[in-house]
Amino acid sequence: MSLTGAYDPDNVFAKIIRGDVPSVKVFEDDRVLALMDVFPQSEGHVLVISKVSQARNLLEAEPETLTDLITATQRLARAVPEALGCDGVTVSQFNGQAGGQTVFHLHFHVIPRWSDRPLGRHGSGGMADPAELEATAARIRAVLTAA
Repeated sequence: MSLTGAYDPDNVFAKIIRGDVPSVKVFEDDRVLALMDVFPQSEGHVLVISKVSQARNLLEAEPETLTDLITATQRLARAVPEALGCDGVTVSQFNGQAGGQTVFHLHFHVIPRWSDRPLGRHGSGGMADPAELEATAARIRAVLTAA
């Protein structure tokens, strides 16, 4: 998919926002949803998506959408190390198929990193166990709630 084109209202994130596809939610407000990545590169891999924008990528995003998303991303990037005890965190965002984007709905990745663990390839470990995702999400939510 190129950097330009029509938004697909049936992409997986749109379906999650509508409630058509289940997800493990970490944080949600009127404009943003943070959820566990079901194909994580690392334990605790969180995705941050807009609930109100149909921007497919950063290049199409409205300034207020970017403000909402980066504020939520920063909040999660602070909470994840406290919740999981990781040594660092990678925040990433991809634009267009050639840029590594696979879901064409603007989103950010918050990926916990440990010094002694290699980063996995997205999807290479298969789909994560929903119960494990929920347990990890609960740890992150506890930190967010306490903040």
